[in-house]
Amino acid sequence: MALDPPTMLTISIALAAAAALYLAVEWRTVRESSLLYWSAGFATITVGCVLSLMRLQGMLLIGIWFANGLLVTAHFLFLLGVARFTETRLSRGWYSIFVIWTALLLLPEGPEWSKLMLLANSLLVAVTTLKASSLLRPHGLSLSVGAVQLRFVLLLHGLFYLAKMIPPLMPGTLIDLAAFRGEIIQISLVEGAMAIMLIALSMTGTERYRREQQIARLAARDPLTAMYNRRALEVRAPRLLSQVSAARPGALLIIDIDNFKMVNDLFGHAAGDRLLVALSEMIRGLVPAHALAARFGGDEFIILLGNTSRERVNQLGDSLREQFQLLTSGSYATPAAVTLSIGASLFDQPPSGLTALIEQGDNALYETKRAGRNSISLVDLTLGTPAVD
Repeated sequence: MALDPPTMLTISIALAAAAALYLAVEWRTVRESSLLYWSAGFATITVGCVLSLMRLQGMLLIGIWFANGLLVTAHFLFLLGVARFTETRLSRGWYSIFVIWTALLLLPEGPEWSKLMLLANSLLVAVTTLKASSLLRPHGLSLSVGAVQLRFVLLLHGLFYLAKMIPPLMPGTLIDLAAFRGEIIQISLVEGAMAIMLIALSMTGTERYRREQQIARLAARDPLTAMYNRRALEVRAPRLLSQVSAARPGALLIIDIDNFKMVNDLFGHAAGDRLLVALSEMIRGLVPAHALAARFGGDEFIILLGNTSRERVNQLGDSLREQFQLLTSGSYATPAAVTLSIGASLFDQPPSGLTALIEQGDNALYETKRAGRNSISLVDLTLGTPAVD
């Protein structure tokens, strides 16, 4: 089968329709708006390619002006999808590309008409595509492999359309949009089919990676407080514990809410949930950036510190207790005070595992409860023999 223009357009129609359908199915599953924009973009290309075939029947307004306008629209939808993916707000000036394309209707038909149409189409597609590529420059911590691939595919696609602007500016170059004649037209059709396939693959890979990352984040977080859960703490703790030494002691704090059941019984479970969220926010506001904090279960929280000291541990525990008691004394009138009991363990040797540390913290927490609650008990293992404050 010869790769003549009608054949290449038919291939493009099939590829774009398949990409639009696949991205639409993905969108129905994950509801990411970027997928919806990208799916709409490929659907627009599908319609545009179908209309392009009509120029062979002499329908030039539909087959050239309208069809190429849909190509510009499709790339604008790709840009909107990338903007949603990168959480970037586009200025309203980008919508002026449609005004520019509409103004081409005023061009008089003549020998240079095809060149002017190709020049305008190439410029508008290039600027939208290169803008989309620039938005995908690494932001935050990193980009996924799919997003990096999409960035460079869009970059090359945009550069190709910039290169397409050169032939119309050269005198004597044959460009006949009405009959798909001219070498640049042939090359464009081949590049278009390849670009559709590569862009579609990159887009699906981009959103698949994001979805996997979101699932991983949700699996590592407590749904109420958004703090790490026990599983996430167990995964991340070994790295911090491996850095513990005599010069850089570590510490573990177990925090338990005293009389928490009274809050649930007297004010309802929603009030108890609000109290847990408030405590999690206090913890996040007080712990150092390198520390690990997690909701261990129920009304228990754990803080794991590196490069700390007895003084810092006691200061952190006292600050938490004071802030928490200030909140509960003004908001929850209960027969017994709603306070914090804290058990802590300070160590300068990497422990055998997190479980052993938690047992030490539990023992210290038990001492706090036995001593009357609303205090902190610290087991200091850095002295060679356990010492309790």
